[in-house]
Amino acid sequence: MSYIYLGTTFNPDSISYNDVLYAYSNGYFPMGDADGTINWFDHEPRCIVPLLEKEFKISRSLRQVIKSGKFQIRIDTDFHSVIRSCSQSHGETWITPEIISLYSDLFNKGFAHSVEAYSDGKLAGGLYGVALKSAFFGESMFFSVPNASKVCVVYLHELLIKNNFRLFDIQMSTPLFRSFGALEISSEDYRSLLAKALKKNSKFV
Repeated sequence: MSYIYLGTTFNPDSISYNDVLYAYSNGYFPMGDADGTINWFDHEPRCIVPLLEKEFKISRSLRQVIKSGKFQIRIDTDFHSVIRSCSQSHGETWITPEIISLYSDLFNKGFAHSVEAYSDGKLAGGLYGVALKSAFFGESMFFSVPNASKVCVVYLHELLIKNNFRLFDIQMSTPLFRSFGALEISSEDYRSLLAKALKKNSKFV
């Protein structure tokens, strides 16, 4: 299980949001470096979250949190705070100022989206990613209040099913997403799913 390095762009100002969409549509994605460059990667195997209710696992404790109404979920109301919080919460991270600028442009063009959890009127957690046709590419998440980001994942999964998305890509497996039922698949299988998802239009919101 590893990232596959595909190359480096030394002048991030030369990259447009269309370049990022092209990358996603061909199975790879950008990650920033501390020196200001942007590197391009694939991941083998690829990890996806099945868009089937019966294959998505929600723990009893998380169901109780959701039922309690502790968090209020909003979509795309504070994308910039979400992506900056994701960058800050992971220490040294690939979400560099150059990446934030690129994804902010994607958000302004209607491709990047955030799912946000609020508690007592304050942003408590969230996630962001990119929607292209009927594929959603999850990028990162954060929380300042326990379970906030998990609730966002559940809401996102329900939203993608409701809006007839065909692919929920999270790039690589993590313990959290394995607990939700995420699966690792081969590059060949991933590209087959991606091709099918890119043939269908779905609206994120």
